[in-house]
Amino acid sequence: MELPQLTLVSGKGGVGKTTFACAIALDQAQTNTDETVLLLSTDPAHSLGDVLLLPVDDEARSHPDLPNLRIRALDAERLLAIFKADYGHVLETLVERGSFVENDDLSPVWDMDWPGLNELMGLLEIQRILRAGEADRVVVDMAPSGHTLNLFGLMDFLDTLLASLRLFQDKHRYMIESLSGRYEQDDADTFLDDMTADLAAGRSQLQDPHRTACWVVAIPEPLSLHETERFVEALSELQIPLGGILVNRLTGSAPQRHQLEQFAQITAADTLVGLPLQAQEPVGRAALQTLLTGLAPTEVWQDPQIQTQPLAWPEPVSPGLPDFITEGRRLVILGGKGGVGKTTVAAAIAWGQAQQHPNANVRVMSIDPAHSLGDVLETPLSNEAIAITENLTAQEVDADVVLEQFRDDYLWELAEMMSGDTGDDRLQLAYGPEAWRQIVAQALPGIDEMLSLITVIDLLEQDQEQLIILDTAPTGHLLRFLEMPTALGDWLAWIFKLWIKYQDVVGRTELMSRLRGLRKQVMNAQKRLTDPAHTEFIGVVQNQSAILAEATRLTATLNDMSVPQYYIVHNRYAPGQDLPPNTFPEQTVIRLPDLPDSVHPQMQVAGASQLLFAKSPALVR
Repeated sequence: MELPQLTLVSGKGGVGKTTFACAIALDQAQTNTDETVLLLSTDPAHSLGDVLLLPVDDEARSHPDLPNLRIRALDAERLLAIFKADYGHVLETLVERGSFVENDDLSPVWDMDWPGLNELMGLLEIQRILRAGEADRVVVDMAPSGHTLNLFGLMDFLDTLLASLRLFQDKHRYMIESLSGRYEQDDADTFLDDMTADLAAGRSQLQDPHRTACWVVAIPEPLSLHETERFVEALSELQIPLGGILVNRLTGSAPQRHQLEQFAQITAADTLVGLPLQAQEPVGRAALQTLLTGLAPTEVWQDPQIQTQPLAWPEPVSPGLPDFITEGRRLVILGGKGGVGKTTVAAAIAWGQAQQHPNANVRVMSIDPAHSLGDVLETPLSNEAIAITENLTAQEVDADVVLEQFRDDYLWELAEMMSGDTGDDRLQLAYGPEAWRQIVAQALPGIDEMLSLITVIDLLEQDQEQLIILDTAPTGHLLRFLEMPTALGDWLAWIFKLWIKYQDVVGRTELMSRLRGLRKQVMNAQKRLTDPAHTEFIGVVQNQSAILAEATRLTATLNDMSVPQYYIVHNRYAPGQDLPPNTFPEQTVIRLPDLPDSVHPQMQVAGASQLLFAKSPALVR
């Protein structure tokens, strides 16, 4: 394959992004032996090491067989420490110049686990690598599509943030010139000029079709098709060049041929290629380099002579899931690597519980920024709950809608407070609250997890549903959601500390009262997330080494966070293909057989619900 300097690989979770990124990086290194190729992961739950069968961390190391191929998975915490060492002082100075806060009171902000950290550090590091010329070609294994779009969206956020910081500096310059009659540039001016130039160069690189291409990986299933359509449209709006669409795991069955026809109608995709379903999981150098030999135009897989197996529903496999409502659970969270079937399992649990308890209100909601819940339920969903049956509602959290309400409730006034705005028009120029309003008006990076938490908290506080089932983002961003009560609690505690010190200057007593109420809600949510009588976490896996490796790490992390987990759903189970012994010794494995791919998604949900709760699938129509 002929690739540009920067190749980005993304798409719906679990479709083979990491495998494809590793395969093309190996191919580029072997084809271009005189060039340095860097394979980079920005996914907080990366699987590079699981696919390459090599240890991978934040240090770029050469592949043992290909010295010109370097492999690295970004560590956001380490990058933040470096960023803080390089720019922390000047940033604190700029914020101090635009607010009522003294420099020393800003230092604790660096110690907080801010949302959006992975995307922000990832974007800045990719741009630094390209500026520094550390590699001739860079292949980036991105996070799933929703969080990849968050990363690209950071370009606009950083532009606005720099413009706001420049307003802070303008205020400082105005005051110095007013007092002394002259002004000399300082480190803050240099930082703003350099960062503005770097970001402009980075944007130019990302939007240049001669230097950058984003490849979208998909599988021939309705959920992946719909997400790919939305993702490609979003890339076009962001002016990120599309390299092509790779449809993975092709067999040529009639349902797949129908899906390929739909993929071919995505007008922005000039290149549509496919890879066959592999007999064995492609891990390690030899398998990965063989993989690309099967790459071919998707027309190859549209042969109507290929026979499709007759429709047959599998039999349930014991044990099944318990009756969560009878056991008193209020919140069930589904998690795992992207593409393992979390959305279908979440919808199936909600469907099954609503059927078992016709007098109980059940809500299934997606907090993944790349929603698929409406696709599996075959119902358009939004931020407002939609009735699926008489007692089952569904919802896809819309971060833009929730953020606008959050601005109205807290952020606009908080921005005025941070600026030191007293409401006196004579002081507007000196205090410049407009800069803070510009920052607040942006879709803050990584805010999806915080807003999702607030939405869930509100729903739990209303106490109108007997059971809420959450369809979450893939592993790395799920963990950010689970960590969000602590992060948001720390953020609010810092605000309270500032207010106590400066309350005579800023007032805002009523705002502090509302923020205290929010913090109380957040702390209650934190208790509920770790209460096994209230919350059930269910992991979803498939029997593939990379998926199981990530699920094992997730299980260990959940244990450290005191989040209870008693069940693992083994999706797409086939008789005789159980998970390796002792993979999850503390959990009960619930085996969900592979569902017919020729039926509509909602019928798959209904069938899966009966299989998960160990009832006969004969009732499915």
